[in-house]
Amino acid sequence: MDIHAELMTEEDSAKLMEFDALFIRSTTSLNHITFHLSQKARQNDMVVIDDPMSIIRCTNKVYLSELLEREKIPAPASRLIFKTNANDFNEIVSSLGSPFIIKIPDGSFSHGMHKVSDETGFRNALDTLFEKSAILLGQEYIPTEFDWRIGILNGEALYACKYYMAKGHWQIYNHSSIKGSDQTGLVDTLPLYQVPQHVIRTALKATSLIGKGLYGVDLKMINNKAIVIEINDNPSIDHGIEDAILGDELYYRILNYFVRSLELKSR
Repeated sequence: MDIHAELMTEEDSAKLMEFDALFIRSTTSLNHITFHLSQKARQNDMVVIDDPMSIIRCTNKVYLSELLEREKIPAPASRLIFKTNANDFNEIVSSLGSPFIIKIPDGSFSHGMHKVSDETGFRNALDTLFEKSAILLGQEYIPTEFDWRIGILNGEALYACKYYMAKGHWQIYNHSSIKGSDQTGLVDTLPLYQVPQHVIRTALKATSLIGKGLYGVDLKMINNKAIVIEINDNPSIDHGIEDAILGDELYYRILNYFVRSLELKSR
């Protein structure tokens, strides 16, 4: 494809301006080199994935929750939990049901999340999570066998996976498991035509509120209704998993996004 690519680490960041485009494949966060490089790249008119606005919007679960609610996109019921408030367990149960989920606004890969079903678990979760954030997000717990993951690039569906829950666990990742094979659930990759079309439509509608970059939308199917769990600005793309259907075509399409974007800039 006539693309010269180099791997860059934080130590190489001074070289950023030597390039035309930046493709970030490290987990992003606002207080991290990924966001700083994304900002610098965008300020210098480089083509960049993930762009800084997508990072800002996707890494803040509070923002995403309020955005989905405002735009009437189906999502779990949620409410904010503040460190400064006297948080009443029964009041939260009345609005979210029991059990429910408490998460920090900027967690990833199932970190910073607790499922609570009683007052003791609730207080323990608050003590742990308030050490990381002054604002938490309480969210309705929706148990399913798997989550859909729809990969989207530039407003088009790219791939689709079923991410199954880790063995004996309520999340895809079980970080407390001693046995390595039980730390993550199985994954099935499907052709897009085998995915319920309202799942894809909901994912596309959700990402249209974020931008035109590369996203992974996690959804659950409940009573034939697609519910958005979260939008990831830096979705996993692993050999043999997300590329199981498209193969090298998946990588061609991603790289071609950079090629087309650079061509448009040069006109």
